Amino acid sequence: MLAQHGLNLTVDEESVKVKVEHIRIYKNGTQPDFATLDDAQRAFQSTQAFNTLEQGVYVGDATVDVLLNYNSEDAIYQYALSSNLNPGLPDQDEAANLVLDYSPSGIQVFRARGLLDKPIVVTRSVFDAVITFINEGVKHILDGLDHILFVICLVLGAMHLRPLLWRVTGFTVGHSITLSIGFFGFVPTAAWFVPAVETGIALSIIYVAIVAVAADLKPGFQQEKSEWTVVAITGLIGLLHGLGFSFVLQHILQMTSPNIWQSLLAFNLGVEIGQLLIVIVAWTVFYLISLLGIRVAKINRYFVASACILISLYWVIERGNSVLANI
Repeated sequence: MLAQHGLNLTVDEESVKVKVEHIRIYKNGTQPDFATLDDAQRAFQSTQAFNTLEQGVYVGDATVDVLLNYNSEDAIYQYALSSNLNPGLPDQDEAANLVLDYSPSGIQVFRARGLLDKPIVVTRSVFDAVITFINEGVKHILDGLDHILFVICLVLGAMHLRPLLWRVTGFTVGHSITLSIGFFGFVPTAAWFVPAVETGIALSIIYVAIVAVAADLKPGFQQEKSEWTVVAITGLIGLLHGLGFSFVLQHILQMTSPNIWQSLLAFNLGVEIGQLLIVIVAWTVFYLISLLGIRVAKINRYFVASACILISLYWVIERGNSVLANI
C-alpha cells in the first residue's frame, strides 16, 4: 500500500491510476545500478534482495526498488510527481531525487531535492529539465557557508570593477575545471581526500581574508601583483572549491546517467549564478558602507575579514582532525 499510494502522478491535476508490478528490497551497498532505463529493467530481474524480511528491516538500512504502472488512455506530455511518504530520517530534506523521463522525443533528466512533498512537473522540454539542475547549482553554493565566505572576502579585497572581474574569472575557471574532473572520478578515492579538500577550502578563506586587508597594512600591496598573477592564484583556489562542488554532484548524478553533460553544465551554470548573486549583494553592501567614510570602510574590512578568519580557523581544526583520523 505504501508503494502504491506513496508516489502520486497527476495529469491536469487528476491522479492517474497506479498498479504495483514489482518490488525489490536490497541491503544498502548491495543494490544494482539504477541510473538508466536498462539498469532499472535489470534491477527487477535481480534476486539480490533481503531473505530475512520477517525479522524486520530498518528503513535506513535498505534500498527499495519499485516498478509502478500508471495507466492512461491518452498520451501524456506533461505530468507532476509528488510523494506523501515521510520516514522521519535524518537529513531527509536533502534527499536527491532524479526523474528520468523516457519519451519518444528523447530523454530528459529532472532534479528535485527533499521528499517531493511539493510536486515536480515533468515535461518533454529540455529547458525545463535544465532549469532543475541550474536551481540545484544555485542552492548548493548559497547553502555552503564556506563558499559564501570565500566570495565575500574576494569582493572585500577588490571593490573596483577591473580587479574584481579578474578575481572572479580566475575562480570561475578553476572550479569549472575540477567540478568536471572530480565528478568523473579523476581524483583520489581515499577517505582522507574529501576532508583534505574541505580543509584546503577553509585555508583559502583565511588567505583571501588576509589579502583583503593587506593593502591597509602594506600600502601598494595590490600593485605588487600583476593581473595574471591574481588570476592564477584565484584559479588555483578555484580548483579546490570545484572539487567541493563535485562531491555534491556525485550524490546527485551517476556517470552513466543520460544527458550527463547537459546536467553537469546546467549545475555549473547554477553555481555561477549563485556566485554572481553573492558578488552583487556583497559589493552593494560594502559600497554603501564605503559612502560613510574611509575610516568606516576600513573598520568594516577588518571586522569582516577577522570574522571569516575565525570561522575558517575552526573549520581548519575540525576538518584537519578528520583528515588525520582517516589517514
